[in-house]
Amino acid sequence: MAADQAVDKYEDVFEEEDAPKEQQTIHRIRANSTIMQLNKILVANRGEIPIRIFRTAHELSLHTIAIFSYEDRLSMHRQKADEAYVIGKRGQYTPVGAYLASDEIVKIAVEHGAQMIHPGYGFLSENAEFARKVENAGLIFIGPSPEVIDSLGDKVSARKLAIKAGVPVVPGTEGAVERFEEVKEFTDKYGFPIIIKAAYGGGGRGMRVVREQASLQESFERATSEAKSAFGNGTVFVERFLDKPKHIEVQLLGDNHGNVVHLYERDCSVQRRHQKVVEIAPAKDLPVETRDAILRDAVKLAKSVNYRNAGTAEFLVDQQNRYYFIEINPRIQVEHTITEEITGIDIVAAQIQIAAGATLEQLGLTQDRISTRGFAIQCRITTEDPSKNFQPDTGKIEVYRSAGGNGVRLDGGNGFAGAVITPHYDSMLVKCTCHGSTYEIARRKILRALVEFRIRGVKTNIPFLASLLTHPTFIDGNCWTTFIDDTPSLFDLVGSQNRAQKLLAYLGDVAVNGSSIKGQIGEPKFRGDIIIPQLTDDSGHKIDVTSPSTKGWRSIITEQGPKAFAKAVRNYKGCLLMDTTWRDAHQSLLATRVRTVDLLNIAKETSHALSNLYALECWGGATFDVAMRFLYEDPWDRLRKMRKLIPNIPFQMLLRGANGVAYASLPDNAIYHFVEQAKKNGVDIFRVFDALNDINQLEVGIKAVQKAGGVAEGTVCYSGDMLNPKKKYNLEYYLSLVDKLVALDIDVLGIKDMAGVLKPHAATILIGTIRKKYPDLPIHVHTHDSAGTGVASMVACAMAGADAVDAATDSLSGMTSQPSINAIIASLDGTGLDPGLNVHHVRALDTYWSQLRLLYSPFEAHLAGPDPEVYEHEIPGGQLTNMMFQASQLGLGSQWLETKKAYEHANDLLGDIVKVTPTSKVVGDLAQFMVSNKLTPEDVLERAGELDFPGSVLEFLEGMMGQPYGGFPEPLRTKALRGRRKLDSRPGLHLDPVDFKKIKNELSRKFEGNPTECDIASYVMYPKVFEDYKKFVVKYGDLSVLPTKYFLSKPEIGEEFHVELEKGKVLILKLLAVGPLSENTGQREVFYEMNGEVRQVTVDDKQASVENVSRPKADPTDSSQVGAPMAGVLVELRVRDGGEVKKGDPLAVLSAMKMEMVISAPHNGKVSSLMVREGDSVDGSDLVCRITKH
Repeated sequence: MAADQAVDKYEDVFEEEDAPKEQQTIHRIRANSTIMQLNKILVANRGEIPIRIFRTAHELSLHTIAIFSYEDRLSMHRQKADEAYVIGKRGQYTPVGAYLASDEIVKIAVEHGAQMIHPGYGFLSENAEFARKVENAGLIFIGPSPEVIDSLGDKVSARKLAIKAGVPVVPGTEGAVERFEEVKEFTDKYGFPIIIKAAYGGGGRGMRVVREQASLQESFERATSEAKSAFGNGTVFVERFLDKPKHIEVQLLGDNHGNVVHLYERDCSVQRRHQKVVEIAPAKDLPVETRDAILRDAVKLAKSVNYRNAGTAEFLVDQQNRYYFIEINPRIQVEHTITEEITGIDIVAAQIQIAAGATLEQLGLTQDRISTRGFAIQCRITTEDPSKNFQPDTGKIEVYRSAGGNGVRLDGGNGFAGAVITPHYDSMLVKCTCHGSTYEIARRKILRALVEFRIRGVKTNIPFLASLLTHPTFIDGNCWTTFIDDTPSLFDLVGSQNRAQKLLAYLGDVAVNGSSIKGQIGEPKFRGDIIIPQLTDDSGHKIDVTSPSTKGWRSIITEQGPKAFAKAVRNYKGCLLMDTTWRDAHQSLLATRVRTVDLLNIAKETSHALSNLYALECWGGATFDVAMRFLYEDPWDRLRKMRKLIPNIPFQMLLRGANGVAYASLPDNAIYHFVEQAKKNGVDIFRVFDALNDINQLEVGIKAVQKAGGVAEGTVCYSGDMLNPKKKYNLEYYLSLVDKLVALDIDVLGIKDMAGVLKPHAATILIGTIRKKYPDLPIHVHTHDSAGTGVASMVACAMAGADAVDAATDSLSGMTSQPSINAIIASLDGTGLDPGLNVHHVRALDTYWSQLRLLYSPFEAHLAGPDPEVYEHEIPGGQLTNMMFQASQLGLGSQWLETKKAYEHANDLLGDIVKVTPTSKVVGDLAQFMVSNKLTPEDVLERAGELDFPGSVLEFLEGMMGQPYGGFPEPLRTKALRGRRKLDSRPGLHLDPVDFKKIKNELSRKFEGNPTECDIASYVMYPKVFEDYKKFVVKYGDLSVLPTKYFLSKPEIGEEFHVELEKGKVLILKLLAVGPLSENTGQREVFYEMNGEVRQVTVDDKQASVENVSRPKADPTDSSQVGAPMAGVLVELRVRDGGEVKKGDPLAVLSAMKMEMVISAPHNGKVSSLMVREGDSVDGSDLVCRITKH
């Protein structure tokens, strides 16, 4: 109660009407239970240990004083004390130096009436000189006498005392060593391995294990430097290093009358960098005789020096259960909590009362009355990143929710929301201690507690602790001191997904900066909840759509294979339909921006309403890269989810022949690998096309599909006007191409009219001729309704013998999309070519899409109606809307008519090529290039040798997209390429096969974890897009769960909305406020309420203009740039600008949270652009210098 507020008054604790007349302070209330004459204590420490001591002190009715450095002014320990005072003036001491300023600390204690000083652990706790100063000032030092600290705090002296007392020790130097030559003399005599230890401190600082001569001197220098920095004394000693020992320590208590007791032992074997990570009490499987001997020797050694107060005798136990004394720590230990849990003894209370004069007997602490009950385990939760070699993390804690419940004890310091973790101090946030009747119960309890923690904003070691606690060796209780280093599998971590906070980061960004989705203009017109239609049968009864339908054409593919499917389609009496709403329709009208969640919301209804579809076109083509590029979704995840909800309708994807779903040719094995993954994850029919109708390119895709077991729909791309005798793409051309496709044993023939230029009469001639020549070949026709003749053309195809034609839901049909599905159904009525669909169900589904189109209104192309000019410019439907957007982005929006005309000219310049992705992009890029630079066709031909053509144009002319019918345009090709290679064969033949293993390793290194085959396939298709997508997900998480209206626009202030992260896990969110702009940082704080808790995120305001005072970051891809490996302070700089270095030479020494790290030269060269000085604070990846190669 009193620990929480230094100024709590009686009336704050009790209701006003119950308060007695005489107003009392909280200290008077405490005084009612006083048991000591002393009443004021100062704790000379920071973090969790002062808070721990304050709590016991308050129970003993003591008034408490905290001290703090300027950098610690917001720390929790300052708030938990009754009084708190800063150490010195700002800038007088370093952050650590403040807590080592013994004179200043004693001065504060005297000035403010403290009678006792508790040193905690670390800092001055083992400094005999400090203890003397405390006593000389007339105060009580809570700990051993200065003389005992001198004799035991120095490990060398303690070692001598142990030898004198007959306690076994590890072979080591006789005394402290200060010179490297003394260390080398020891290794020459005893060999390796050895361990170098700081003589005046612990906690892993100033400690190095050395296994070979080559690293001896560097290790000695680092150990002495760390020791001097941490303890003010760089003296070390050396001893033989034992392999795989257990670390057993005994908790001791001694009074002022020579009495010493033990509180049994702790197993502290689980360590990293010689710092304890997990501690257990008592030791699980220590033989009784070994335990008893260790306890006897610990007490004997303490009595031999007349030890008083709390201390810990530490031993190593080898694999033969032989034990060796290491040292006595003359202070309270971090892990004292587990001893308290198993013995029921408050060690800190005993310390204070012994220092005040109490005997052990008065405290009831005689050896016969001390026993243990059950087991306790303590985990130290730190702000360290285990996946990066425990690199300390710094920053602001955004969310902090701790564990609790039966048998769970938390001892925390700066673990609270809003706390700023700096690189100046120890990285521990909180100690979690759990007690249970057995070791296994305690282990399970602490594992449960760790899972309960929610800490966001900084990395923690919780995932590592969970991995450790579930390792078989730990479960058996058989760990040793180097267990962590010896067990790489501990680093196979399952970290927290941090989904909620990442989602808030995105929502905060939208609240401050608006949507960043490219192509979005304004906000959605539709803000309500979309109504899902209900389907009814002929009797008017509601159809149950809680489960998807199982009736459909896909069962033939899965049960009998592609050939049986093709035969069944051909034998069907009507004309089947393929619905393109799920891909090409929204690609053509809404820039491919429809998200997965909005497809899945109507999926089950679709499986019932459209069960007789030939296929649902829902994947591949532009939707693949746009999903990652603009929607931040995994296209494979979309495919799997759609497949689960629509198991009955065949899925068709668009495969760009030898390009896969990319815009350029790829190695053949990349195509085979991609198609294999697509088939495994749910694609049934592959519409394989080539932008130039190059049969060699088509063959790659078709054979890949056949090998994977998919339906191979070999496709002819229709271009131009077959009825115009001046056009080179005539009936003979198409029939010749069909012959070649049939020779490849395709299952279905596809006719792809991507510009919508297939006129009804031409359709009748083309389809009728093919049907006559190949009566058993299923024919599937695709068009766009750009000119407004789409319905007529598709009906003509059906009447001429096509087995399936494409259509889109009414609300997403027409113009650059596909013709209306209901219009086609109506047009086929009475012809005997019924598609087998219930028109009422089809119309019901359209009510969903009509609402959804309004939701995606920011991506509308705003086409007014059909464009018969398509017969002239031949721009594909899907490209037309994209070109309109691109023209606007390039500042050519007012020149749209000119751009369309330039498209015609560009097509002619390139030789009247087939225009479909990616060749349509080539023509479009050249057209916009011509308009931007005000070039006529004559200008292009004349100046081809000097113009910097778009990359796509040069790739086409080089032959990277295949061979065009009729050859490349000359002399344009030769002049534009200016000596670049000219391919006259399939591009894939000139490409090295993809090394999938290498890519997998590279992705694993870049993004942590084990990449899937689908990840690899995505990367091969779009390396940079995939990497950018993964980086986005790391920052913002999986946004596919976010409702679209909040993905595209911010909610209103106070508006409540729900986000379902997964089944049964729902976030209830409400935007509370957007804070003012910080002129210093250019950032705003955004406040959300999440499940009733207020959370805030810091967002960069992209409209703000702020002077950038941050350091430049090192480019990880440039080996000459040397970056700081972590946040910290540069304690030593070993180079200067212009200096020569060799690979591996130390450039600087970085210190952070007990760890020093040498920054080494990555290669030989000269130092340049030195960006730092000694004493500078740096963040991770800050540029330190450049090393220029000779």
